Amino acid sequence: MKLSTKGRYGLRALLDVAQNGGTEPVSITSISERQGISERYLEQLMSKLKKAGLIQSIRGASGGYILGKALEEISVGDILRALEGSLDPVECSGLLEEGGCQSADSCVTKYVWQKINTSINQTVDQINLAELVEESKKLPCQDNKGQPRCMN
Repeated sequence: MKLSTKGRYGLRALLDVAQNGGTEPVSITSISERQGISERYLEQLMSKLKKAGLIQSIRGASGGYILGKALEEISVGDILRALEGSLDPVECSGLLEEGGCQSADSCVTKYVWQKINTSINQTVDQINLAELVEESKKLPCQDNKGQPRCMN
């Protein structure tokens, strides 16, 4: 499975809101500057995250974005699915309840695909924003002004 920039940048943007927001909205400009992502692209990502209920937008001069749920209630899986769609790396019609594969009853490889799909989804669903915020505090990824310099 390979995530696009939508998933990678969107996760960074939401983590930025979690780290820098608190009760105050975080502006798209400040996220853009800290994360090195264009404002136009961030606006597209934030629109999808807002539609999924993961963030809320606040209008006005001191507006920006705040989390739509508590840190503990937003999983990496929620974020990635909002931006990427399904995370299943293998689409196998034999795994569908309505069938669609003539070999489904005798195909042992669908067992492999199901295990892979389940493992990926369980992993990303077990990691939440609160955990990422805590992990970020352990990393030496800040410049001498306390700004992030790790952009993966």
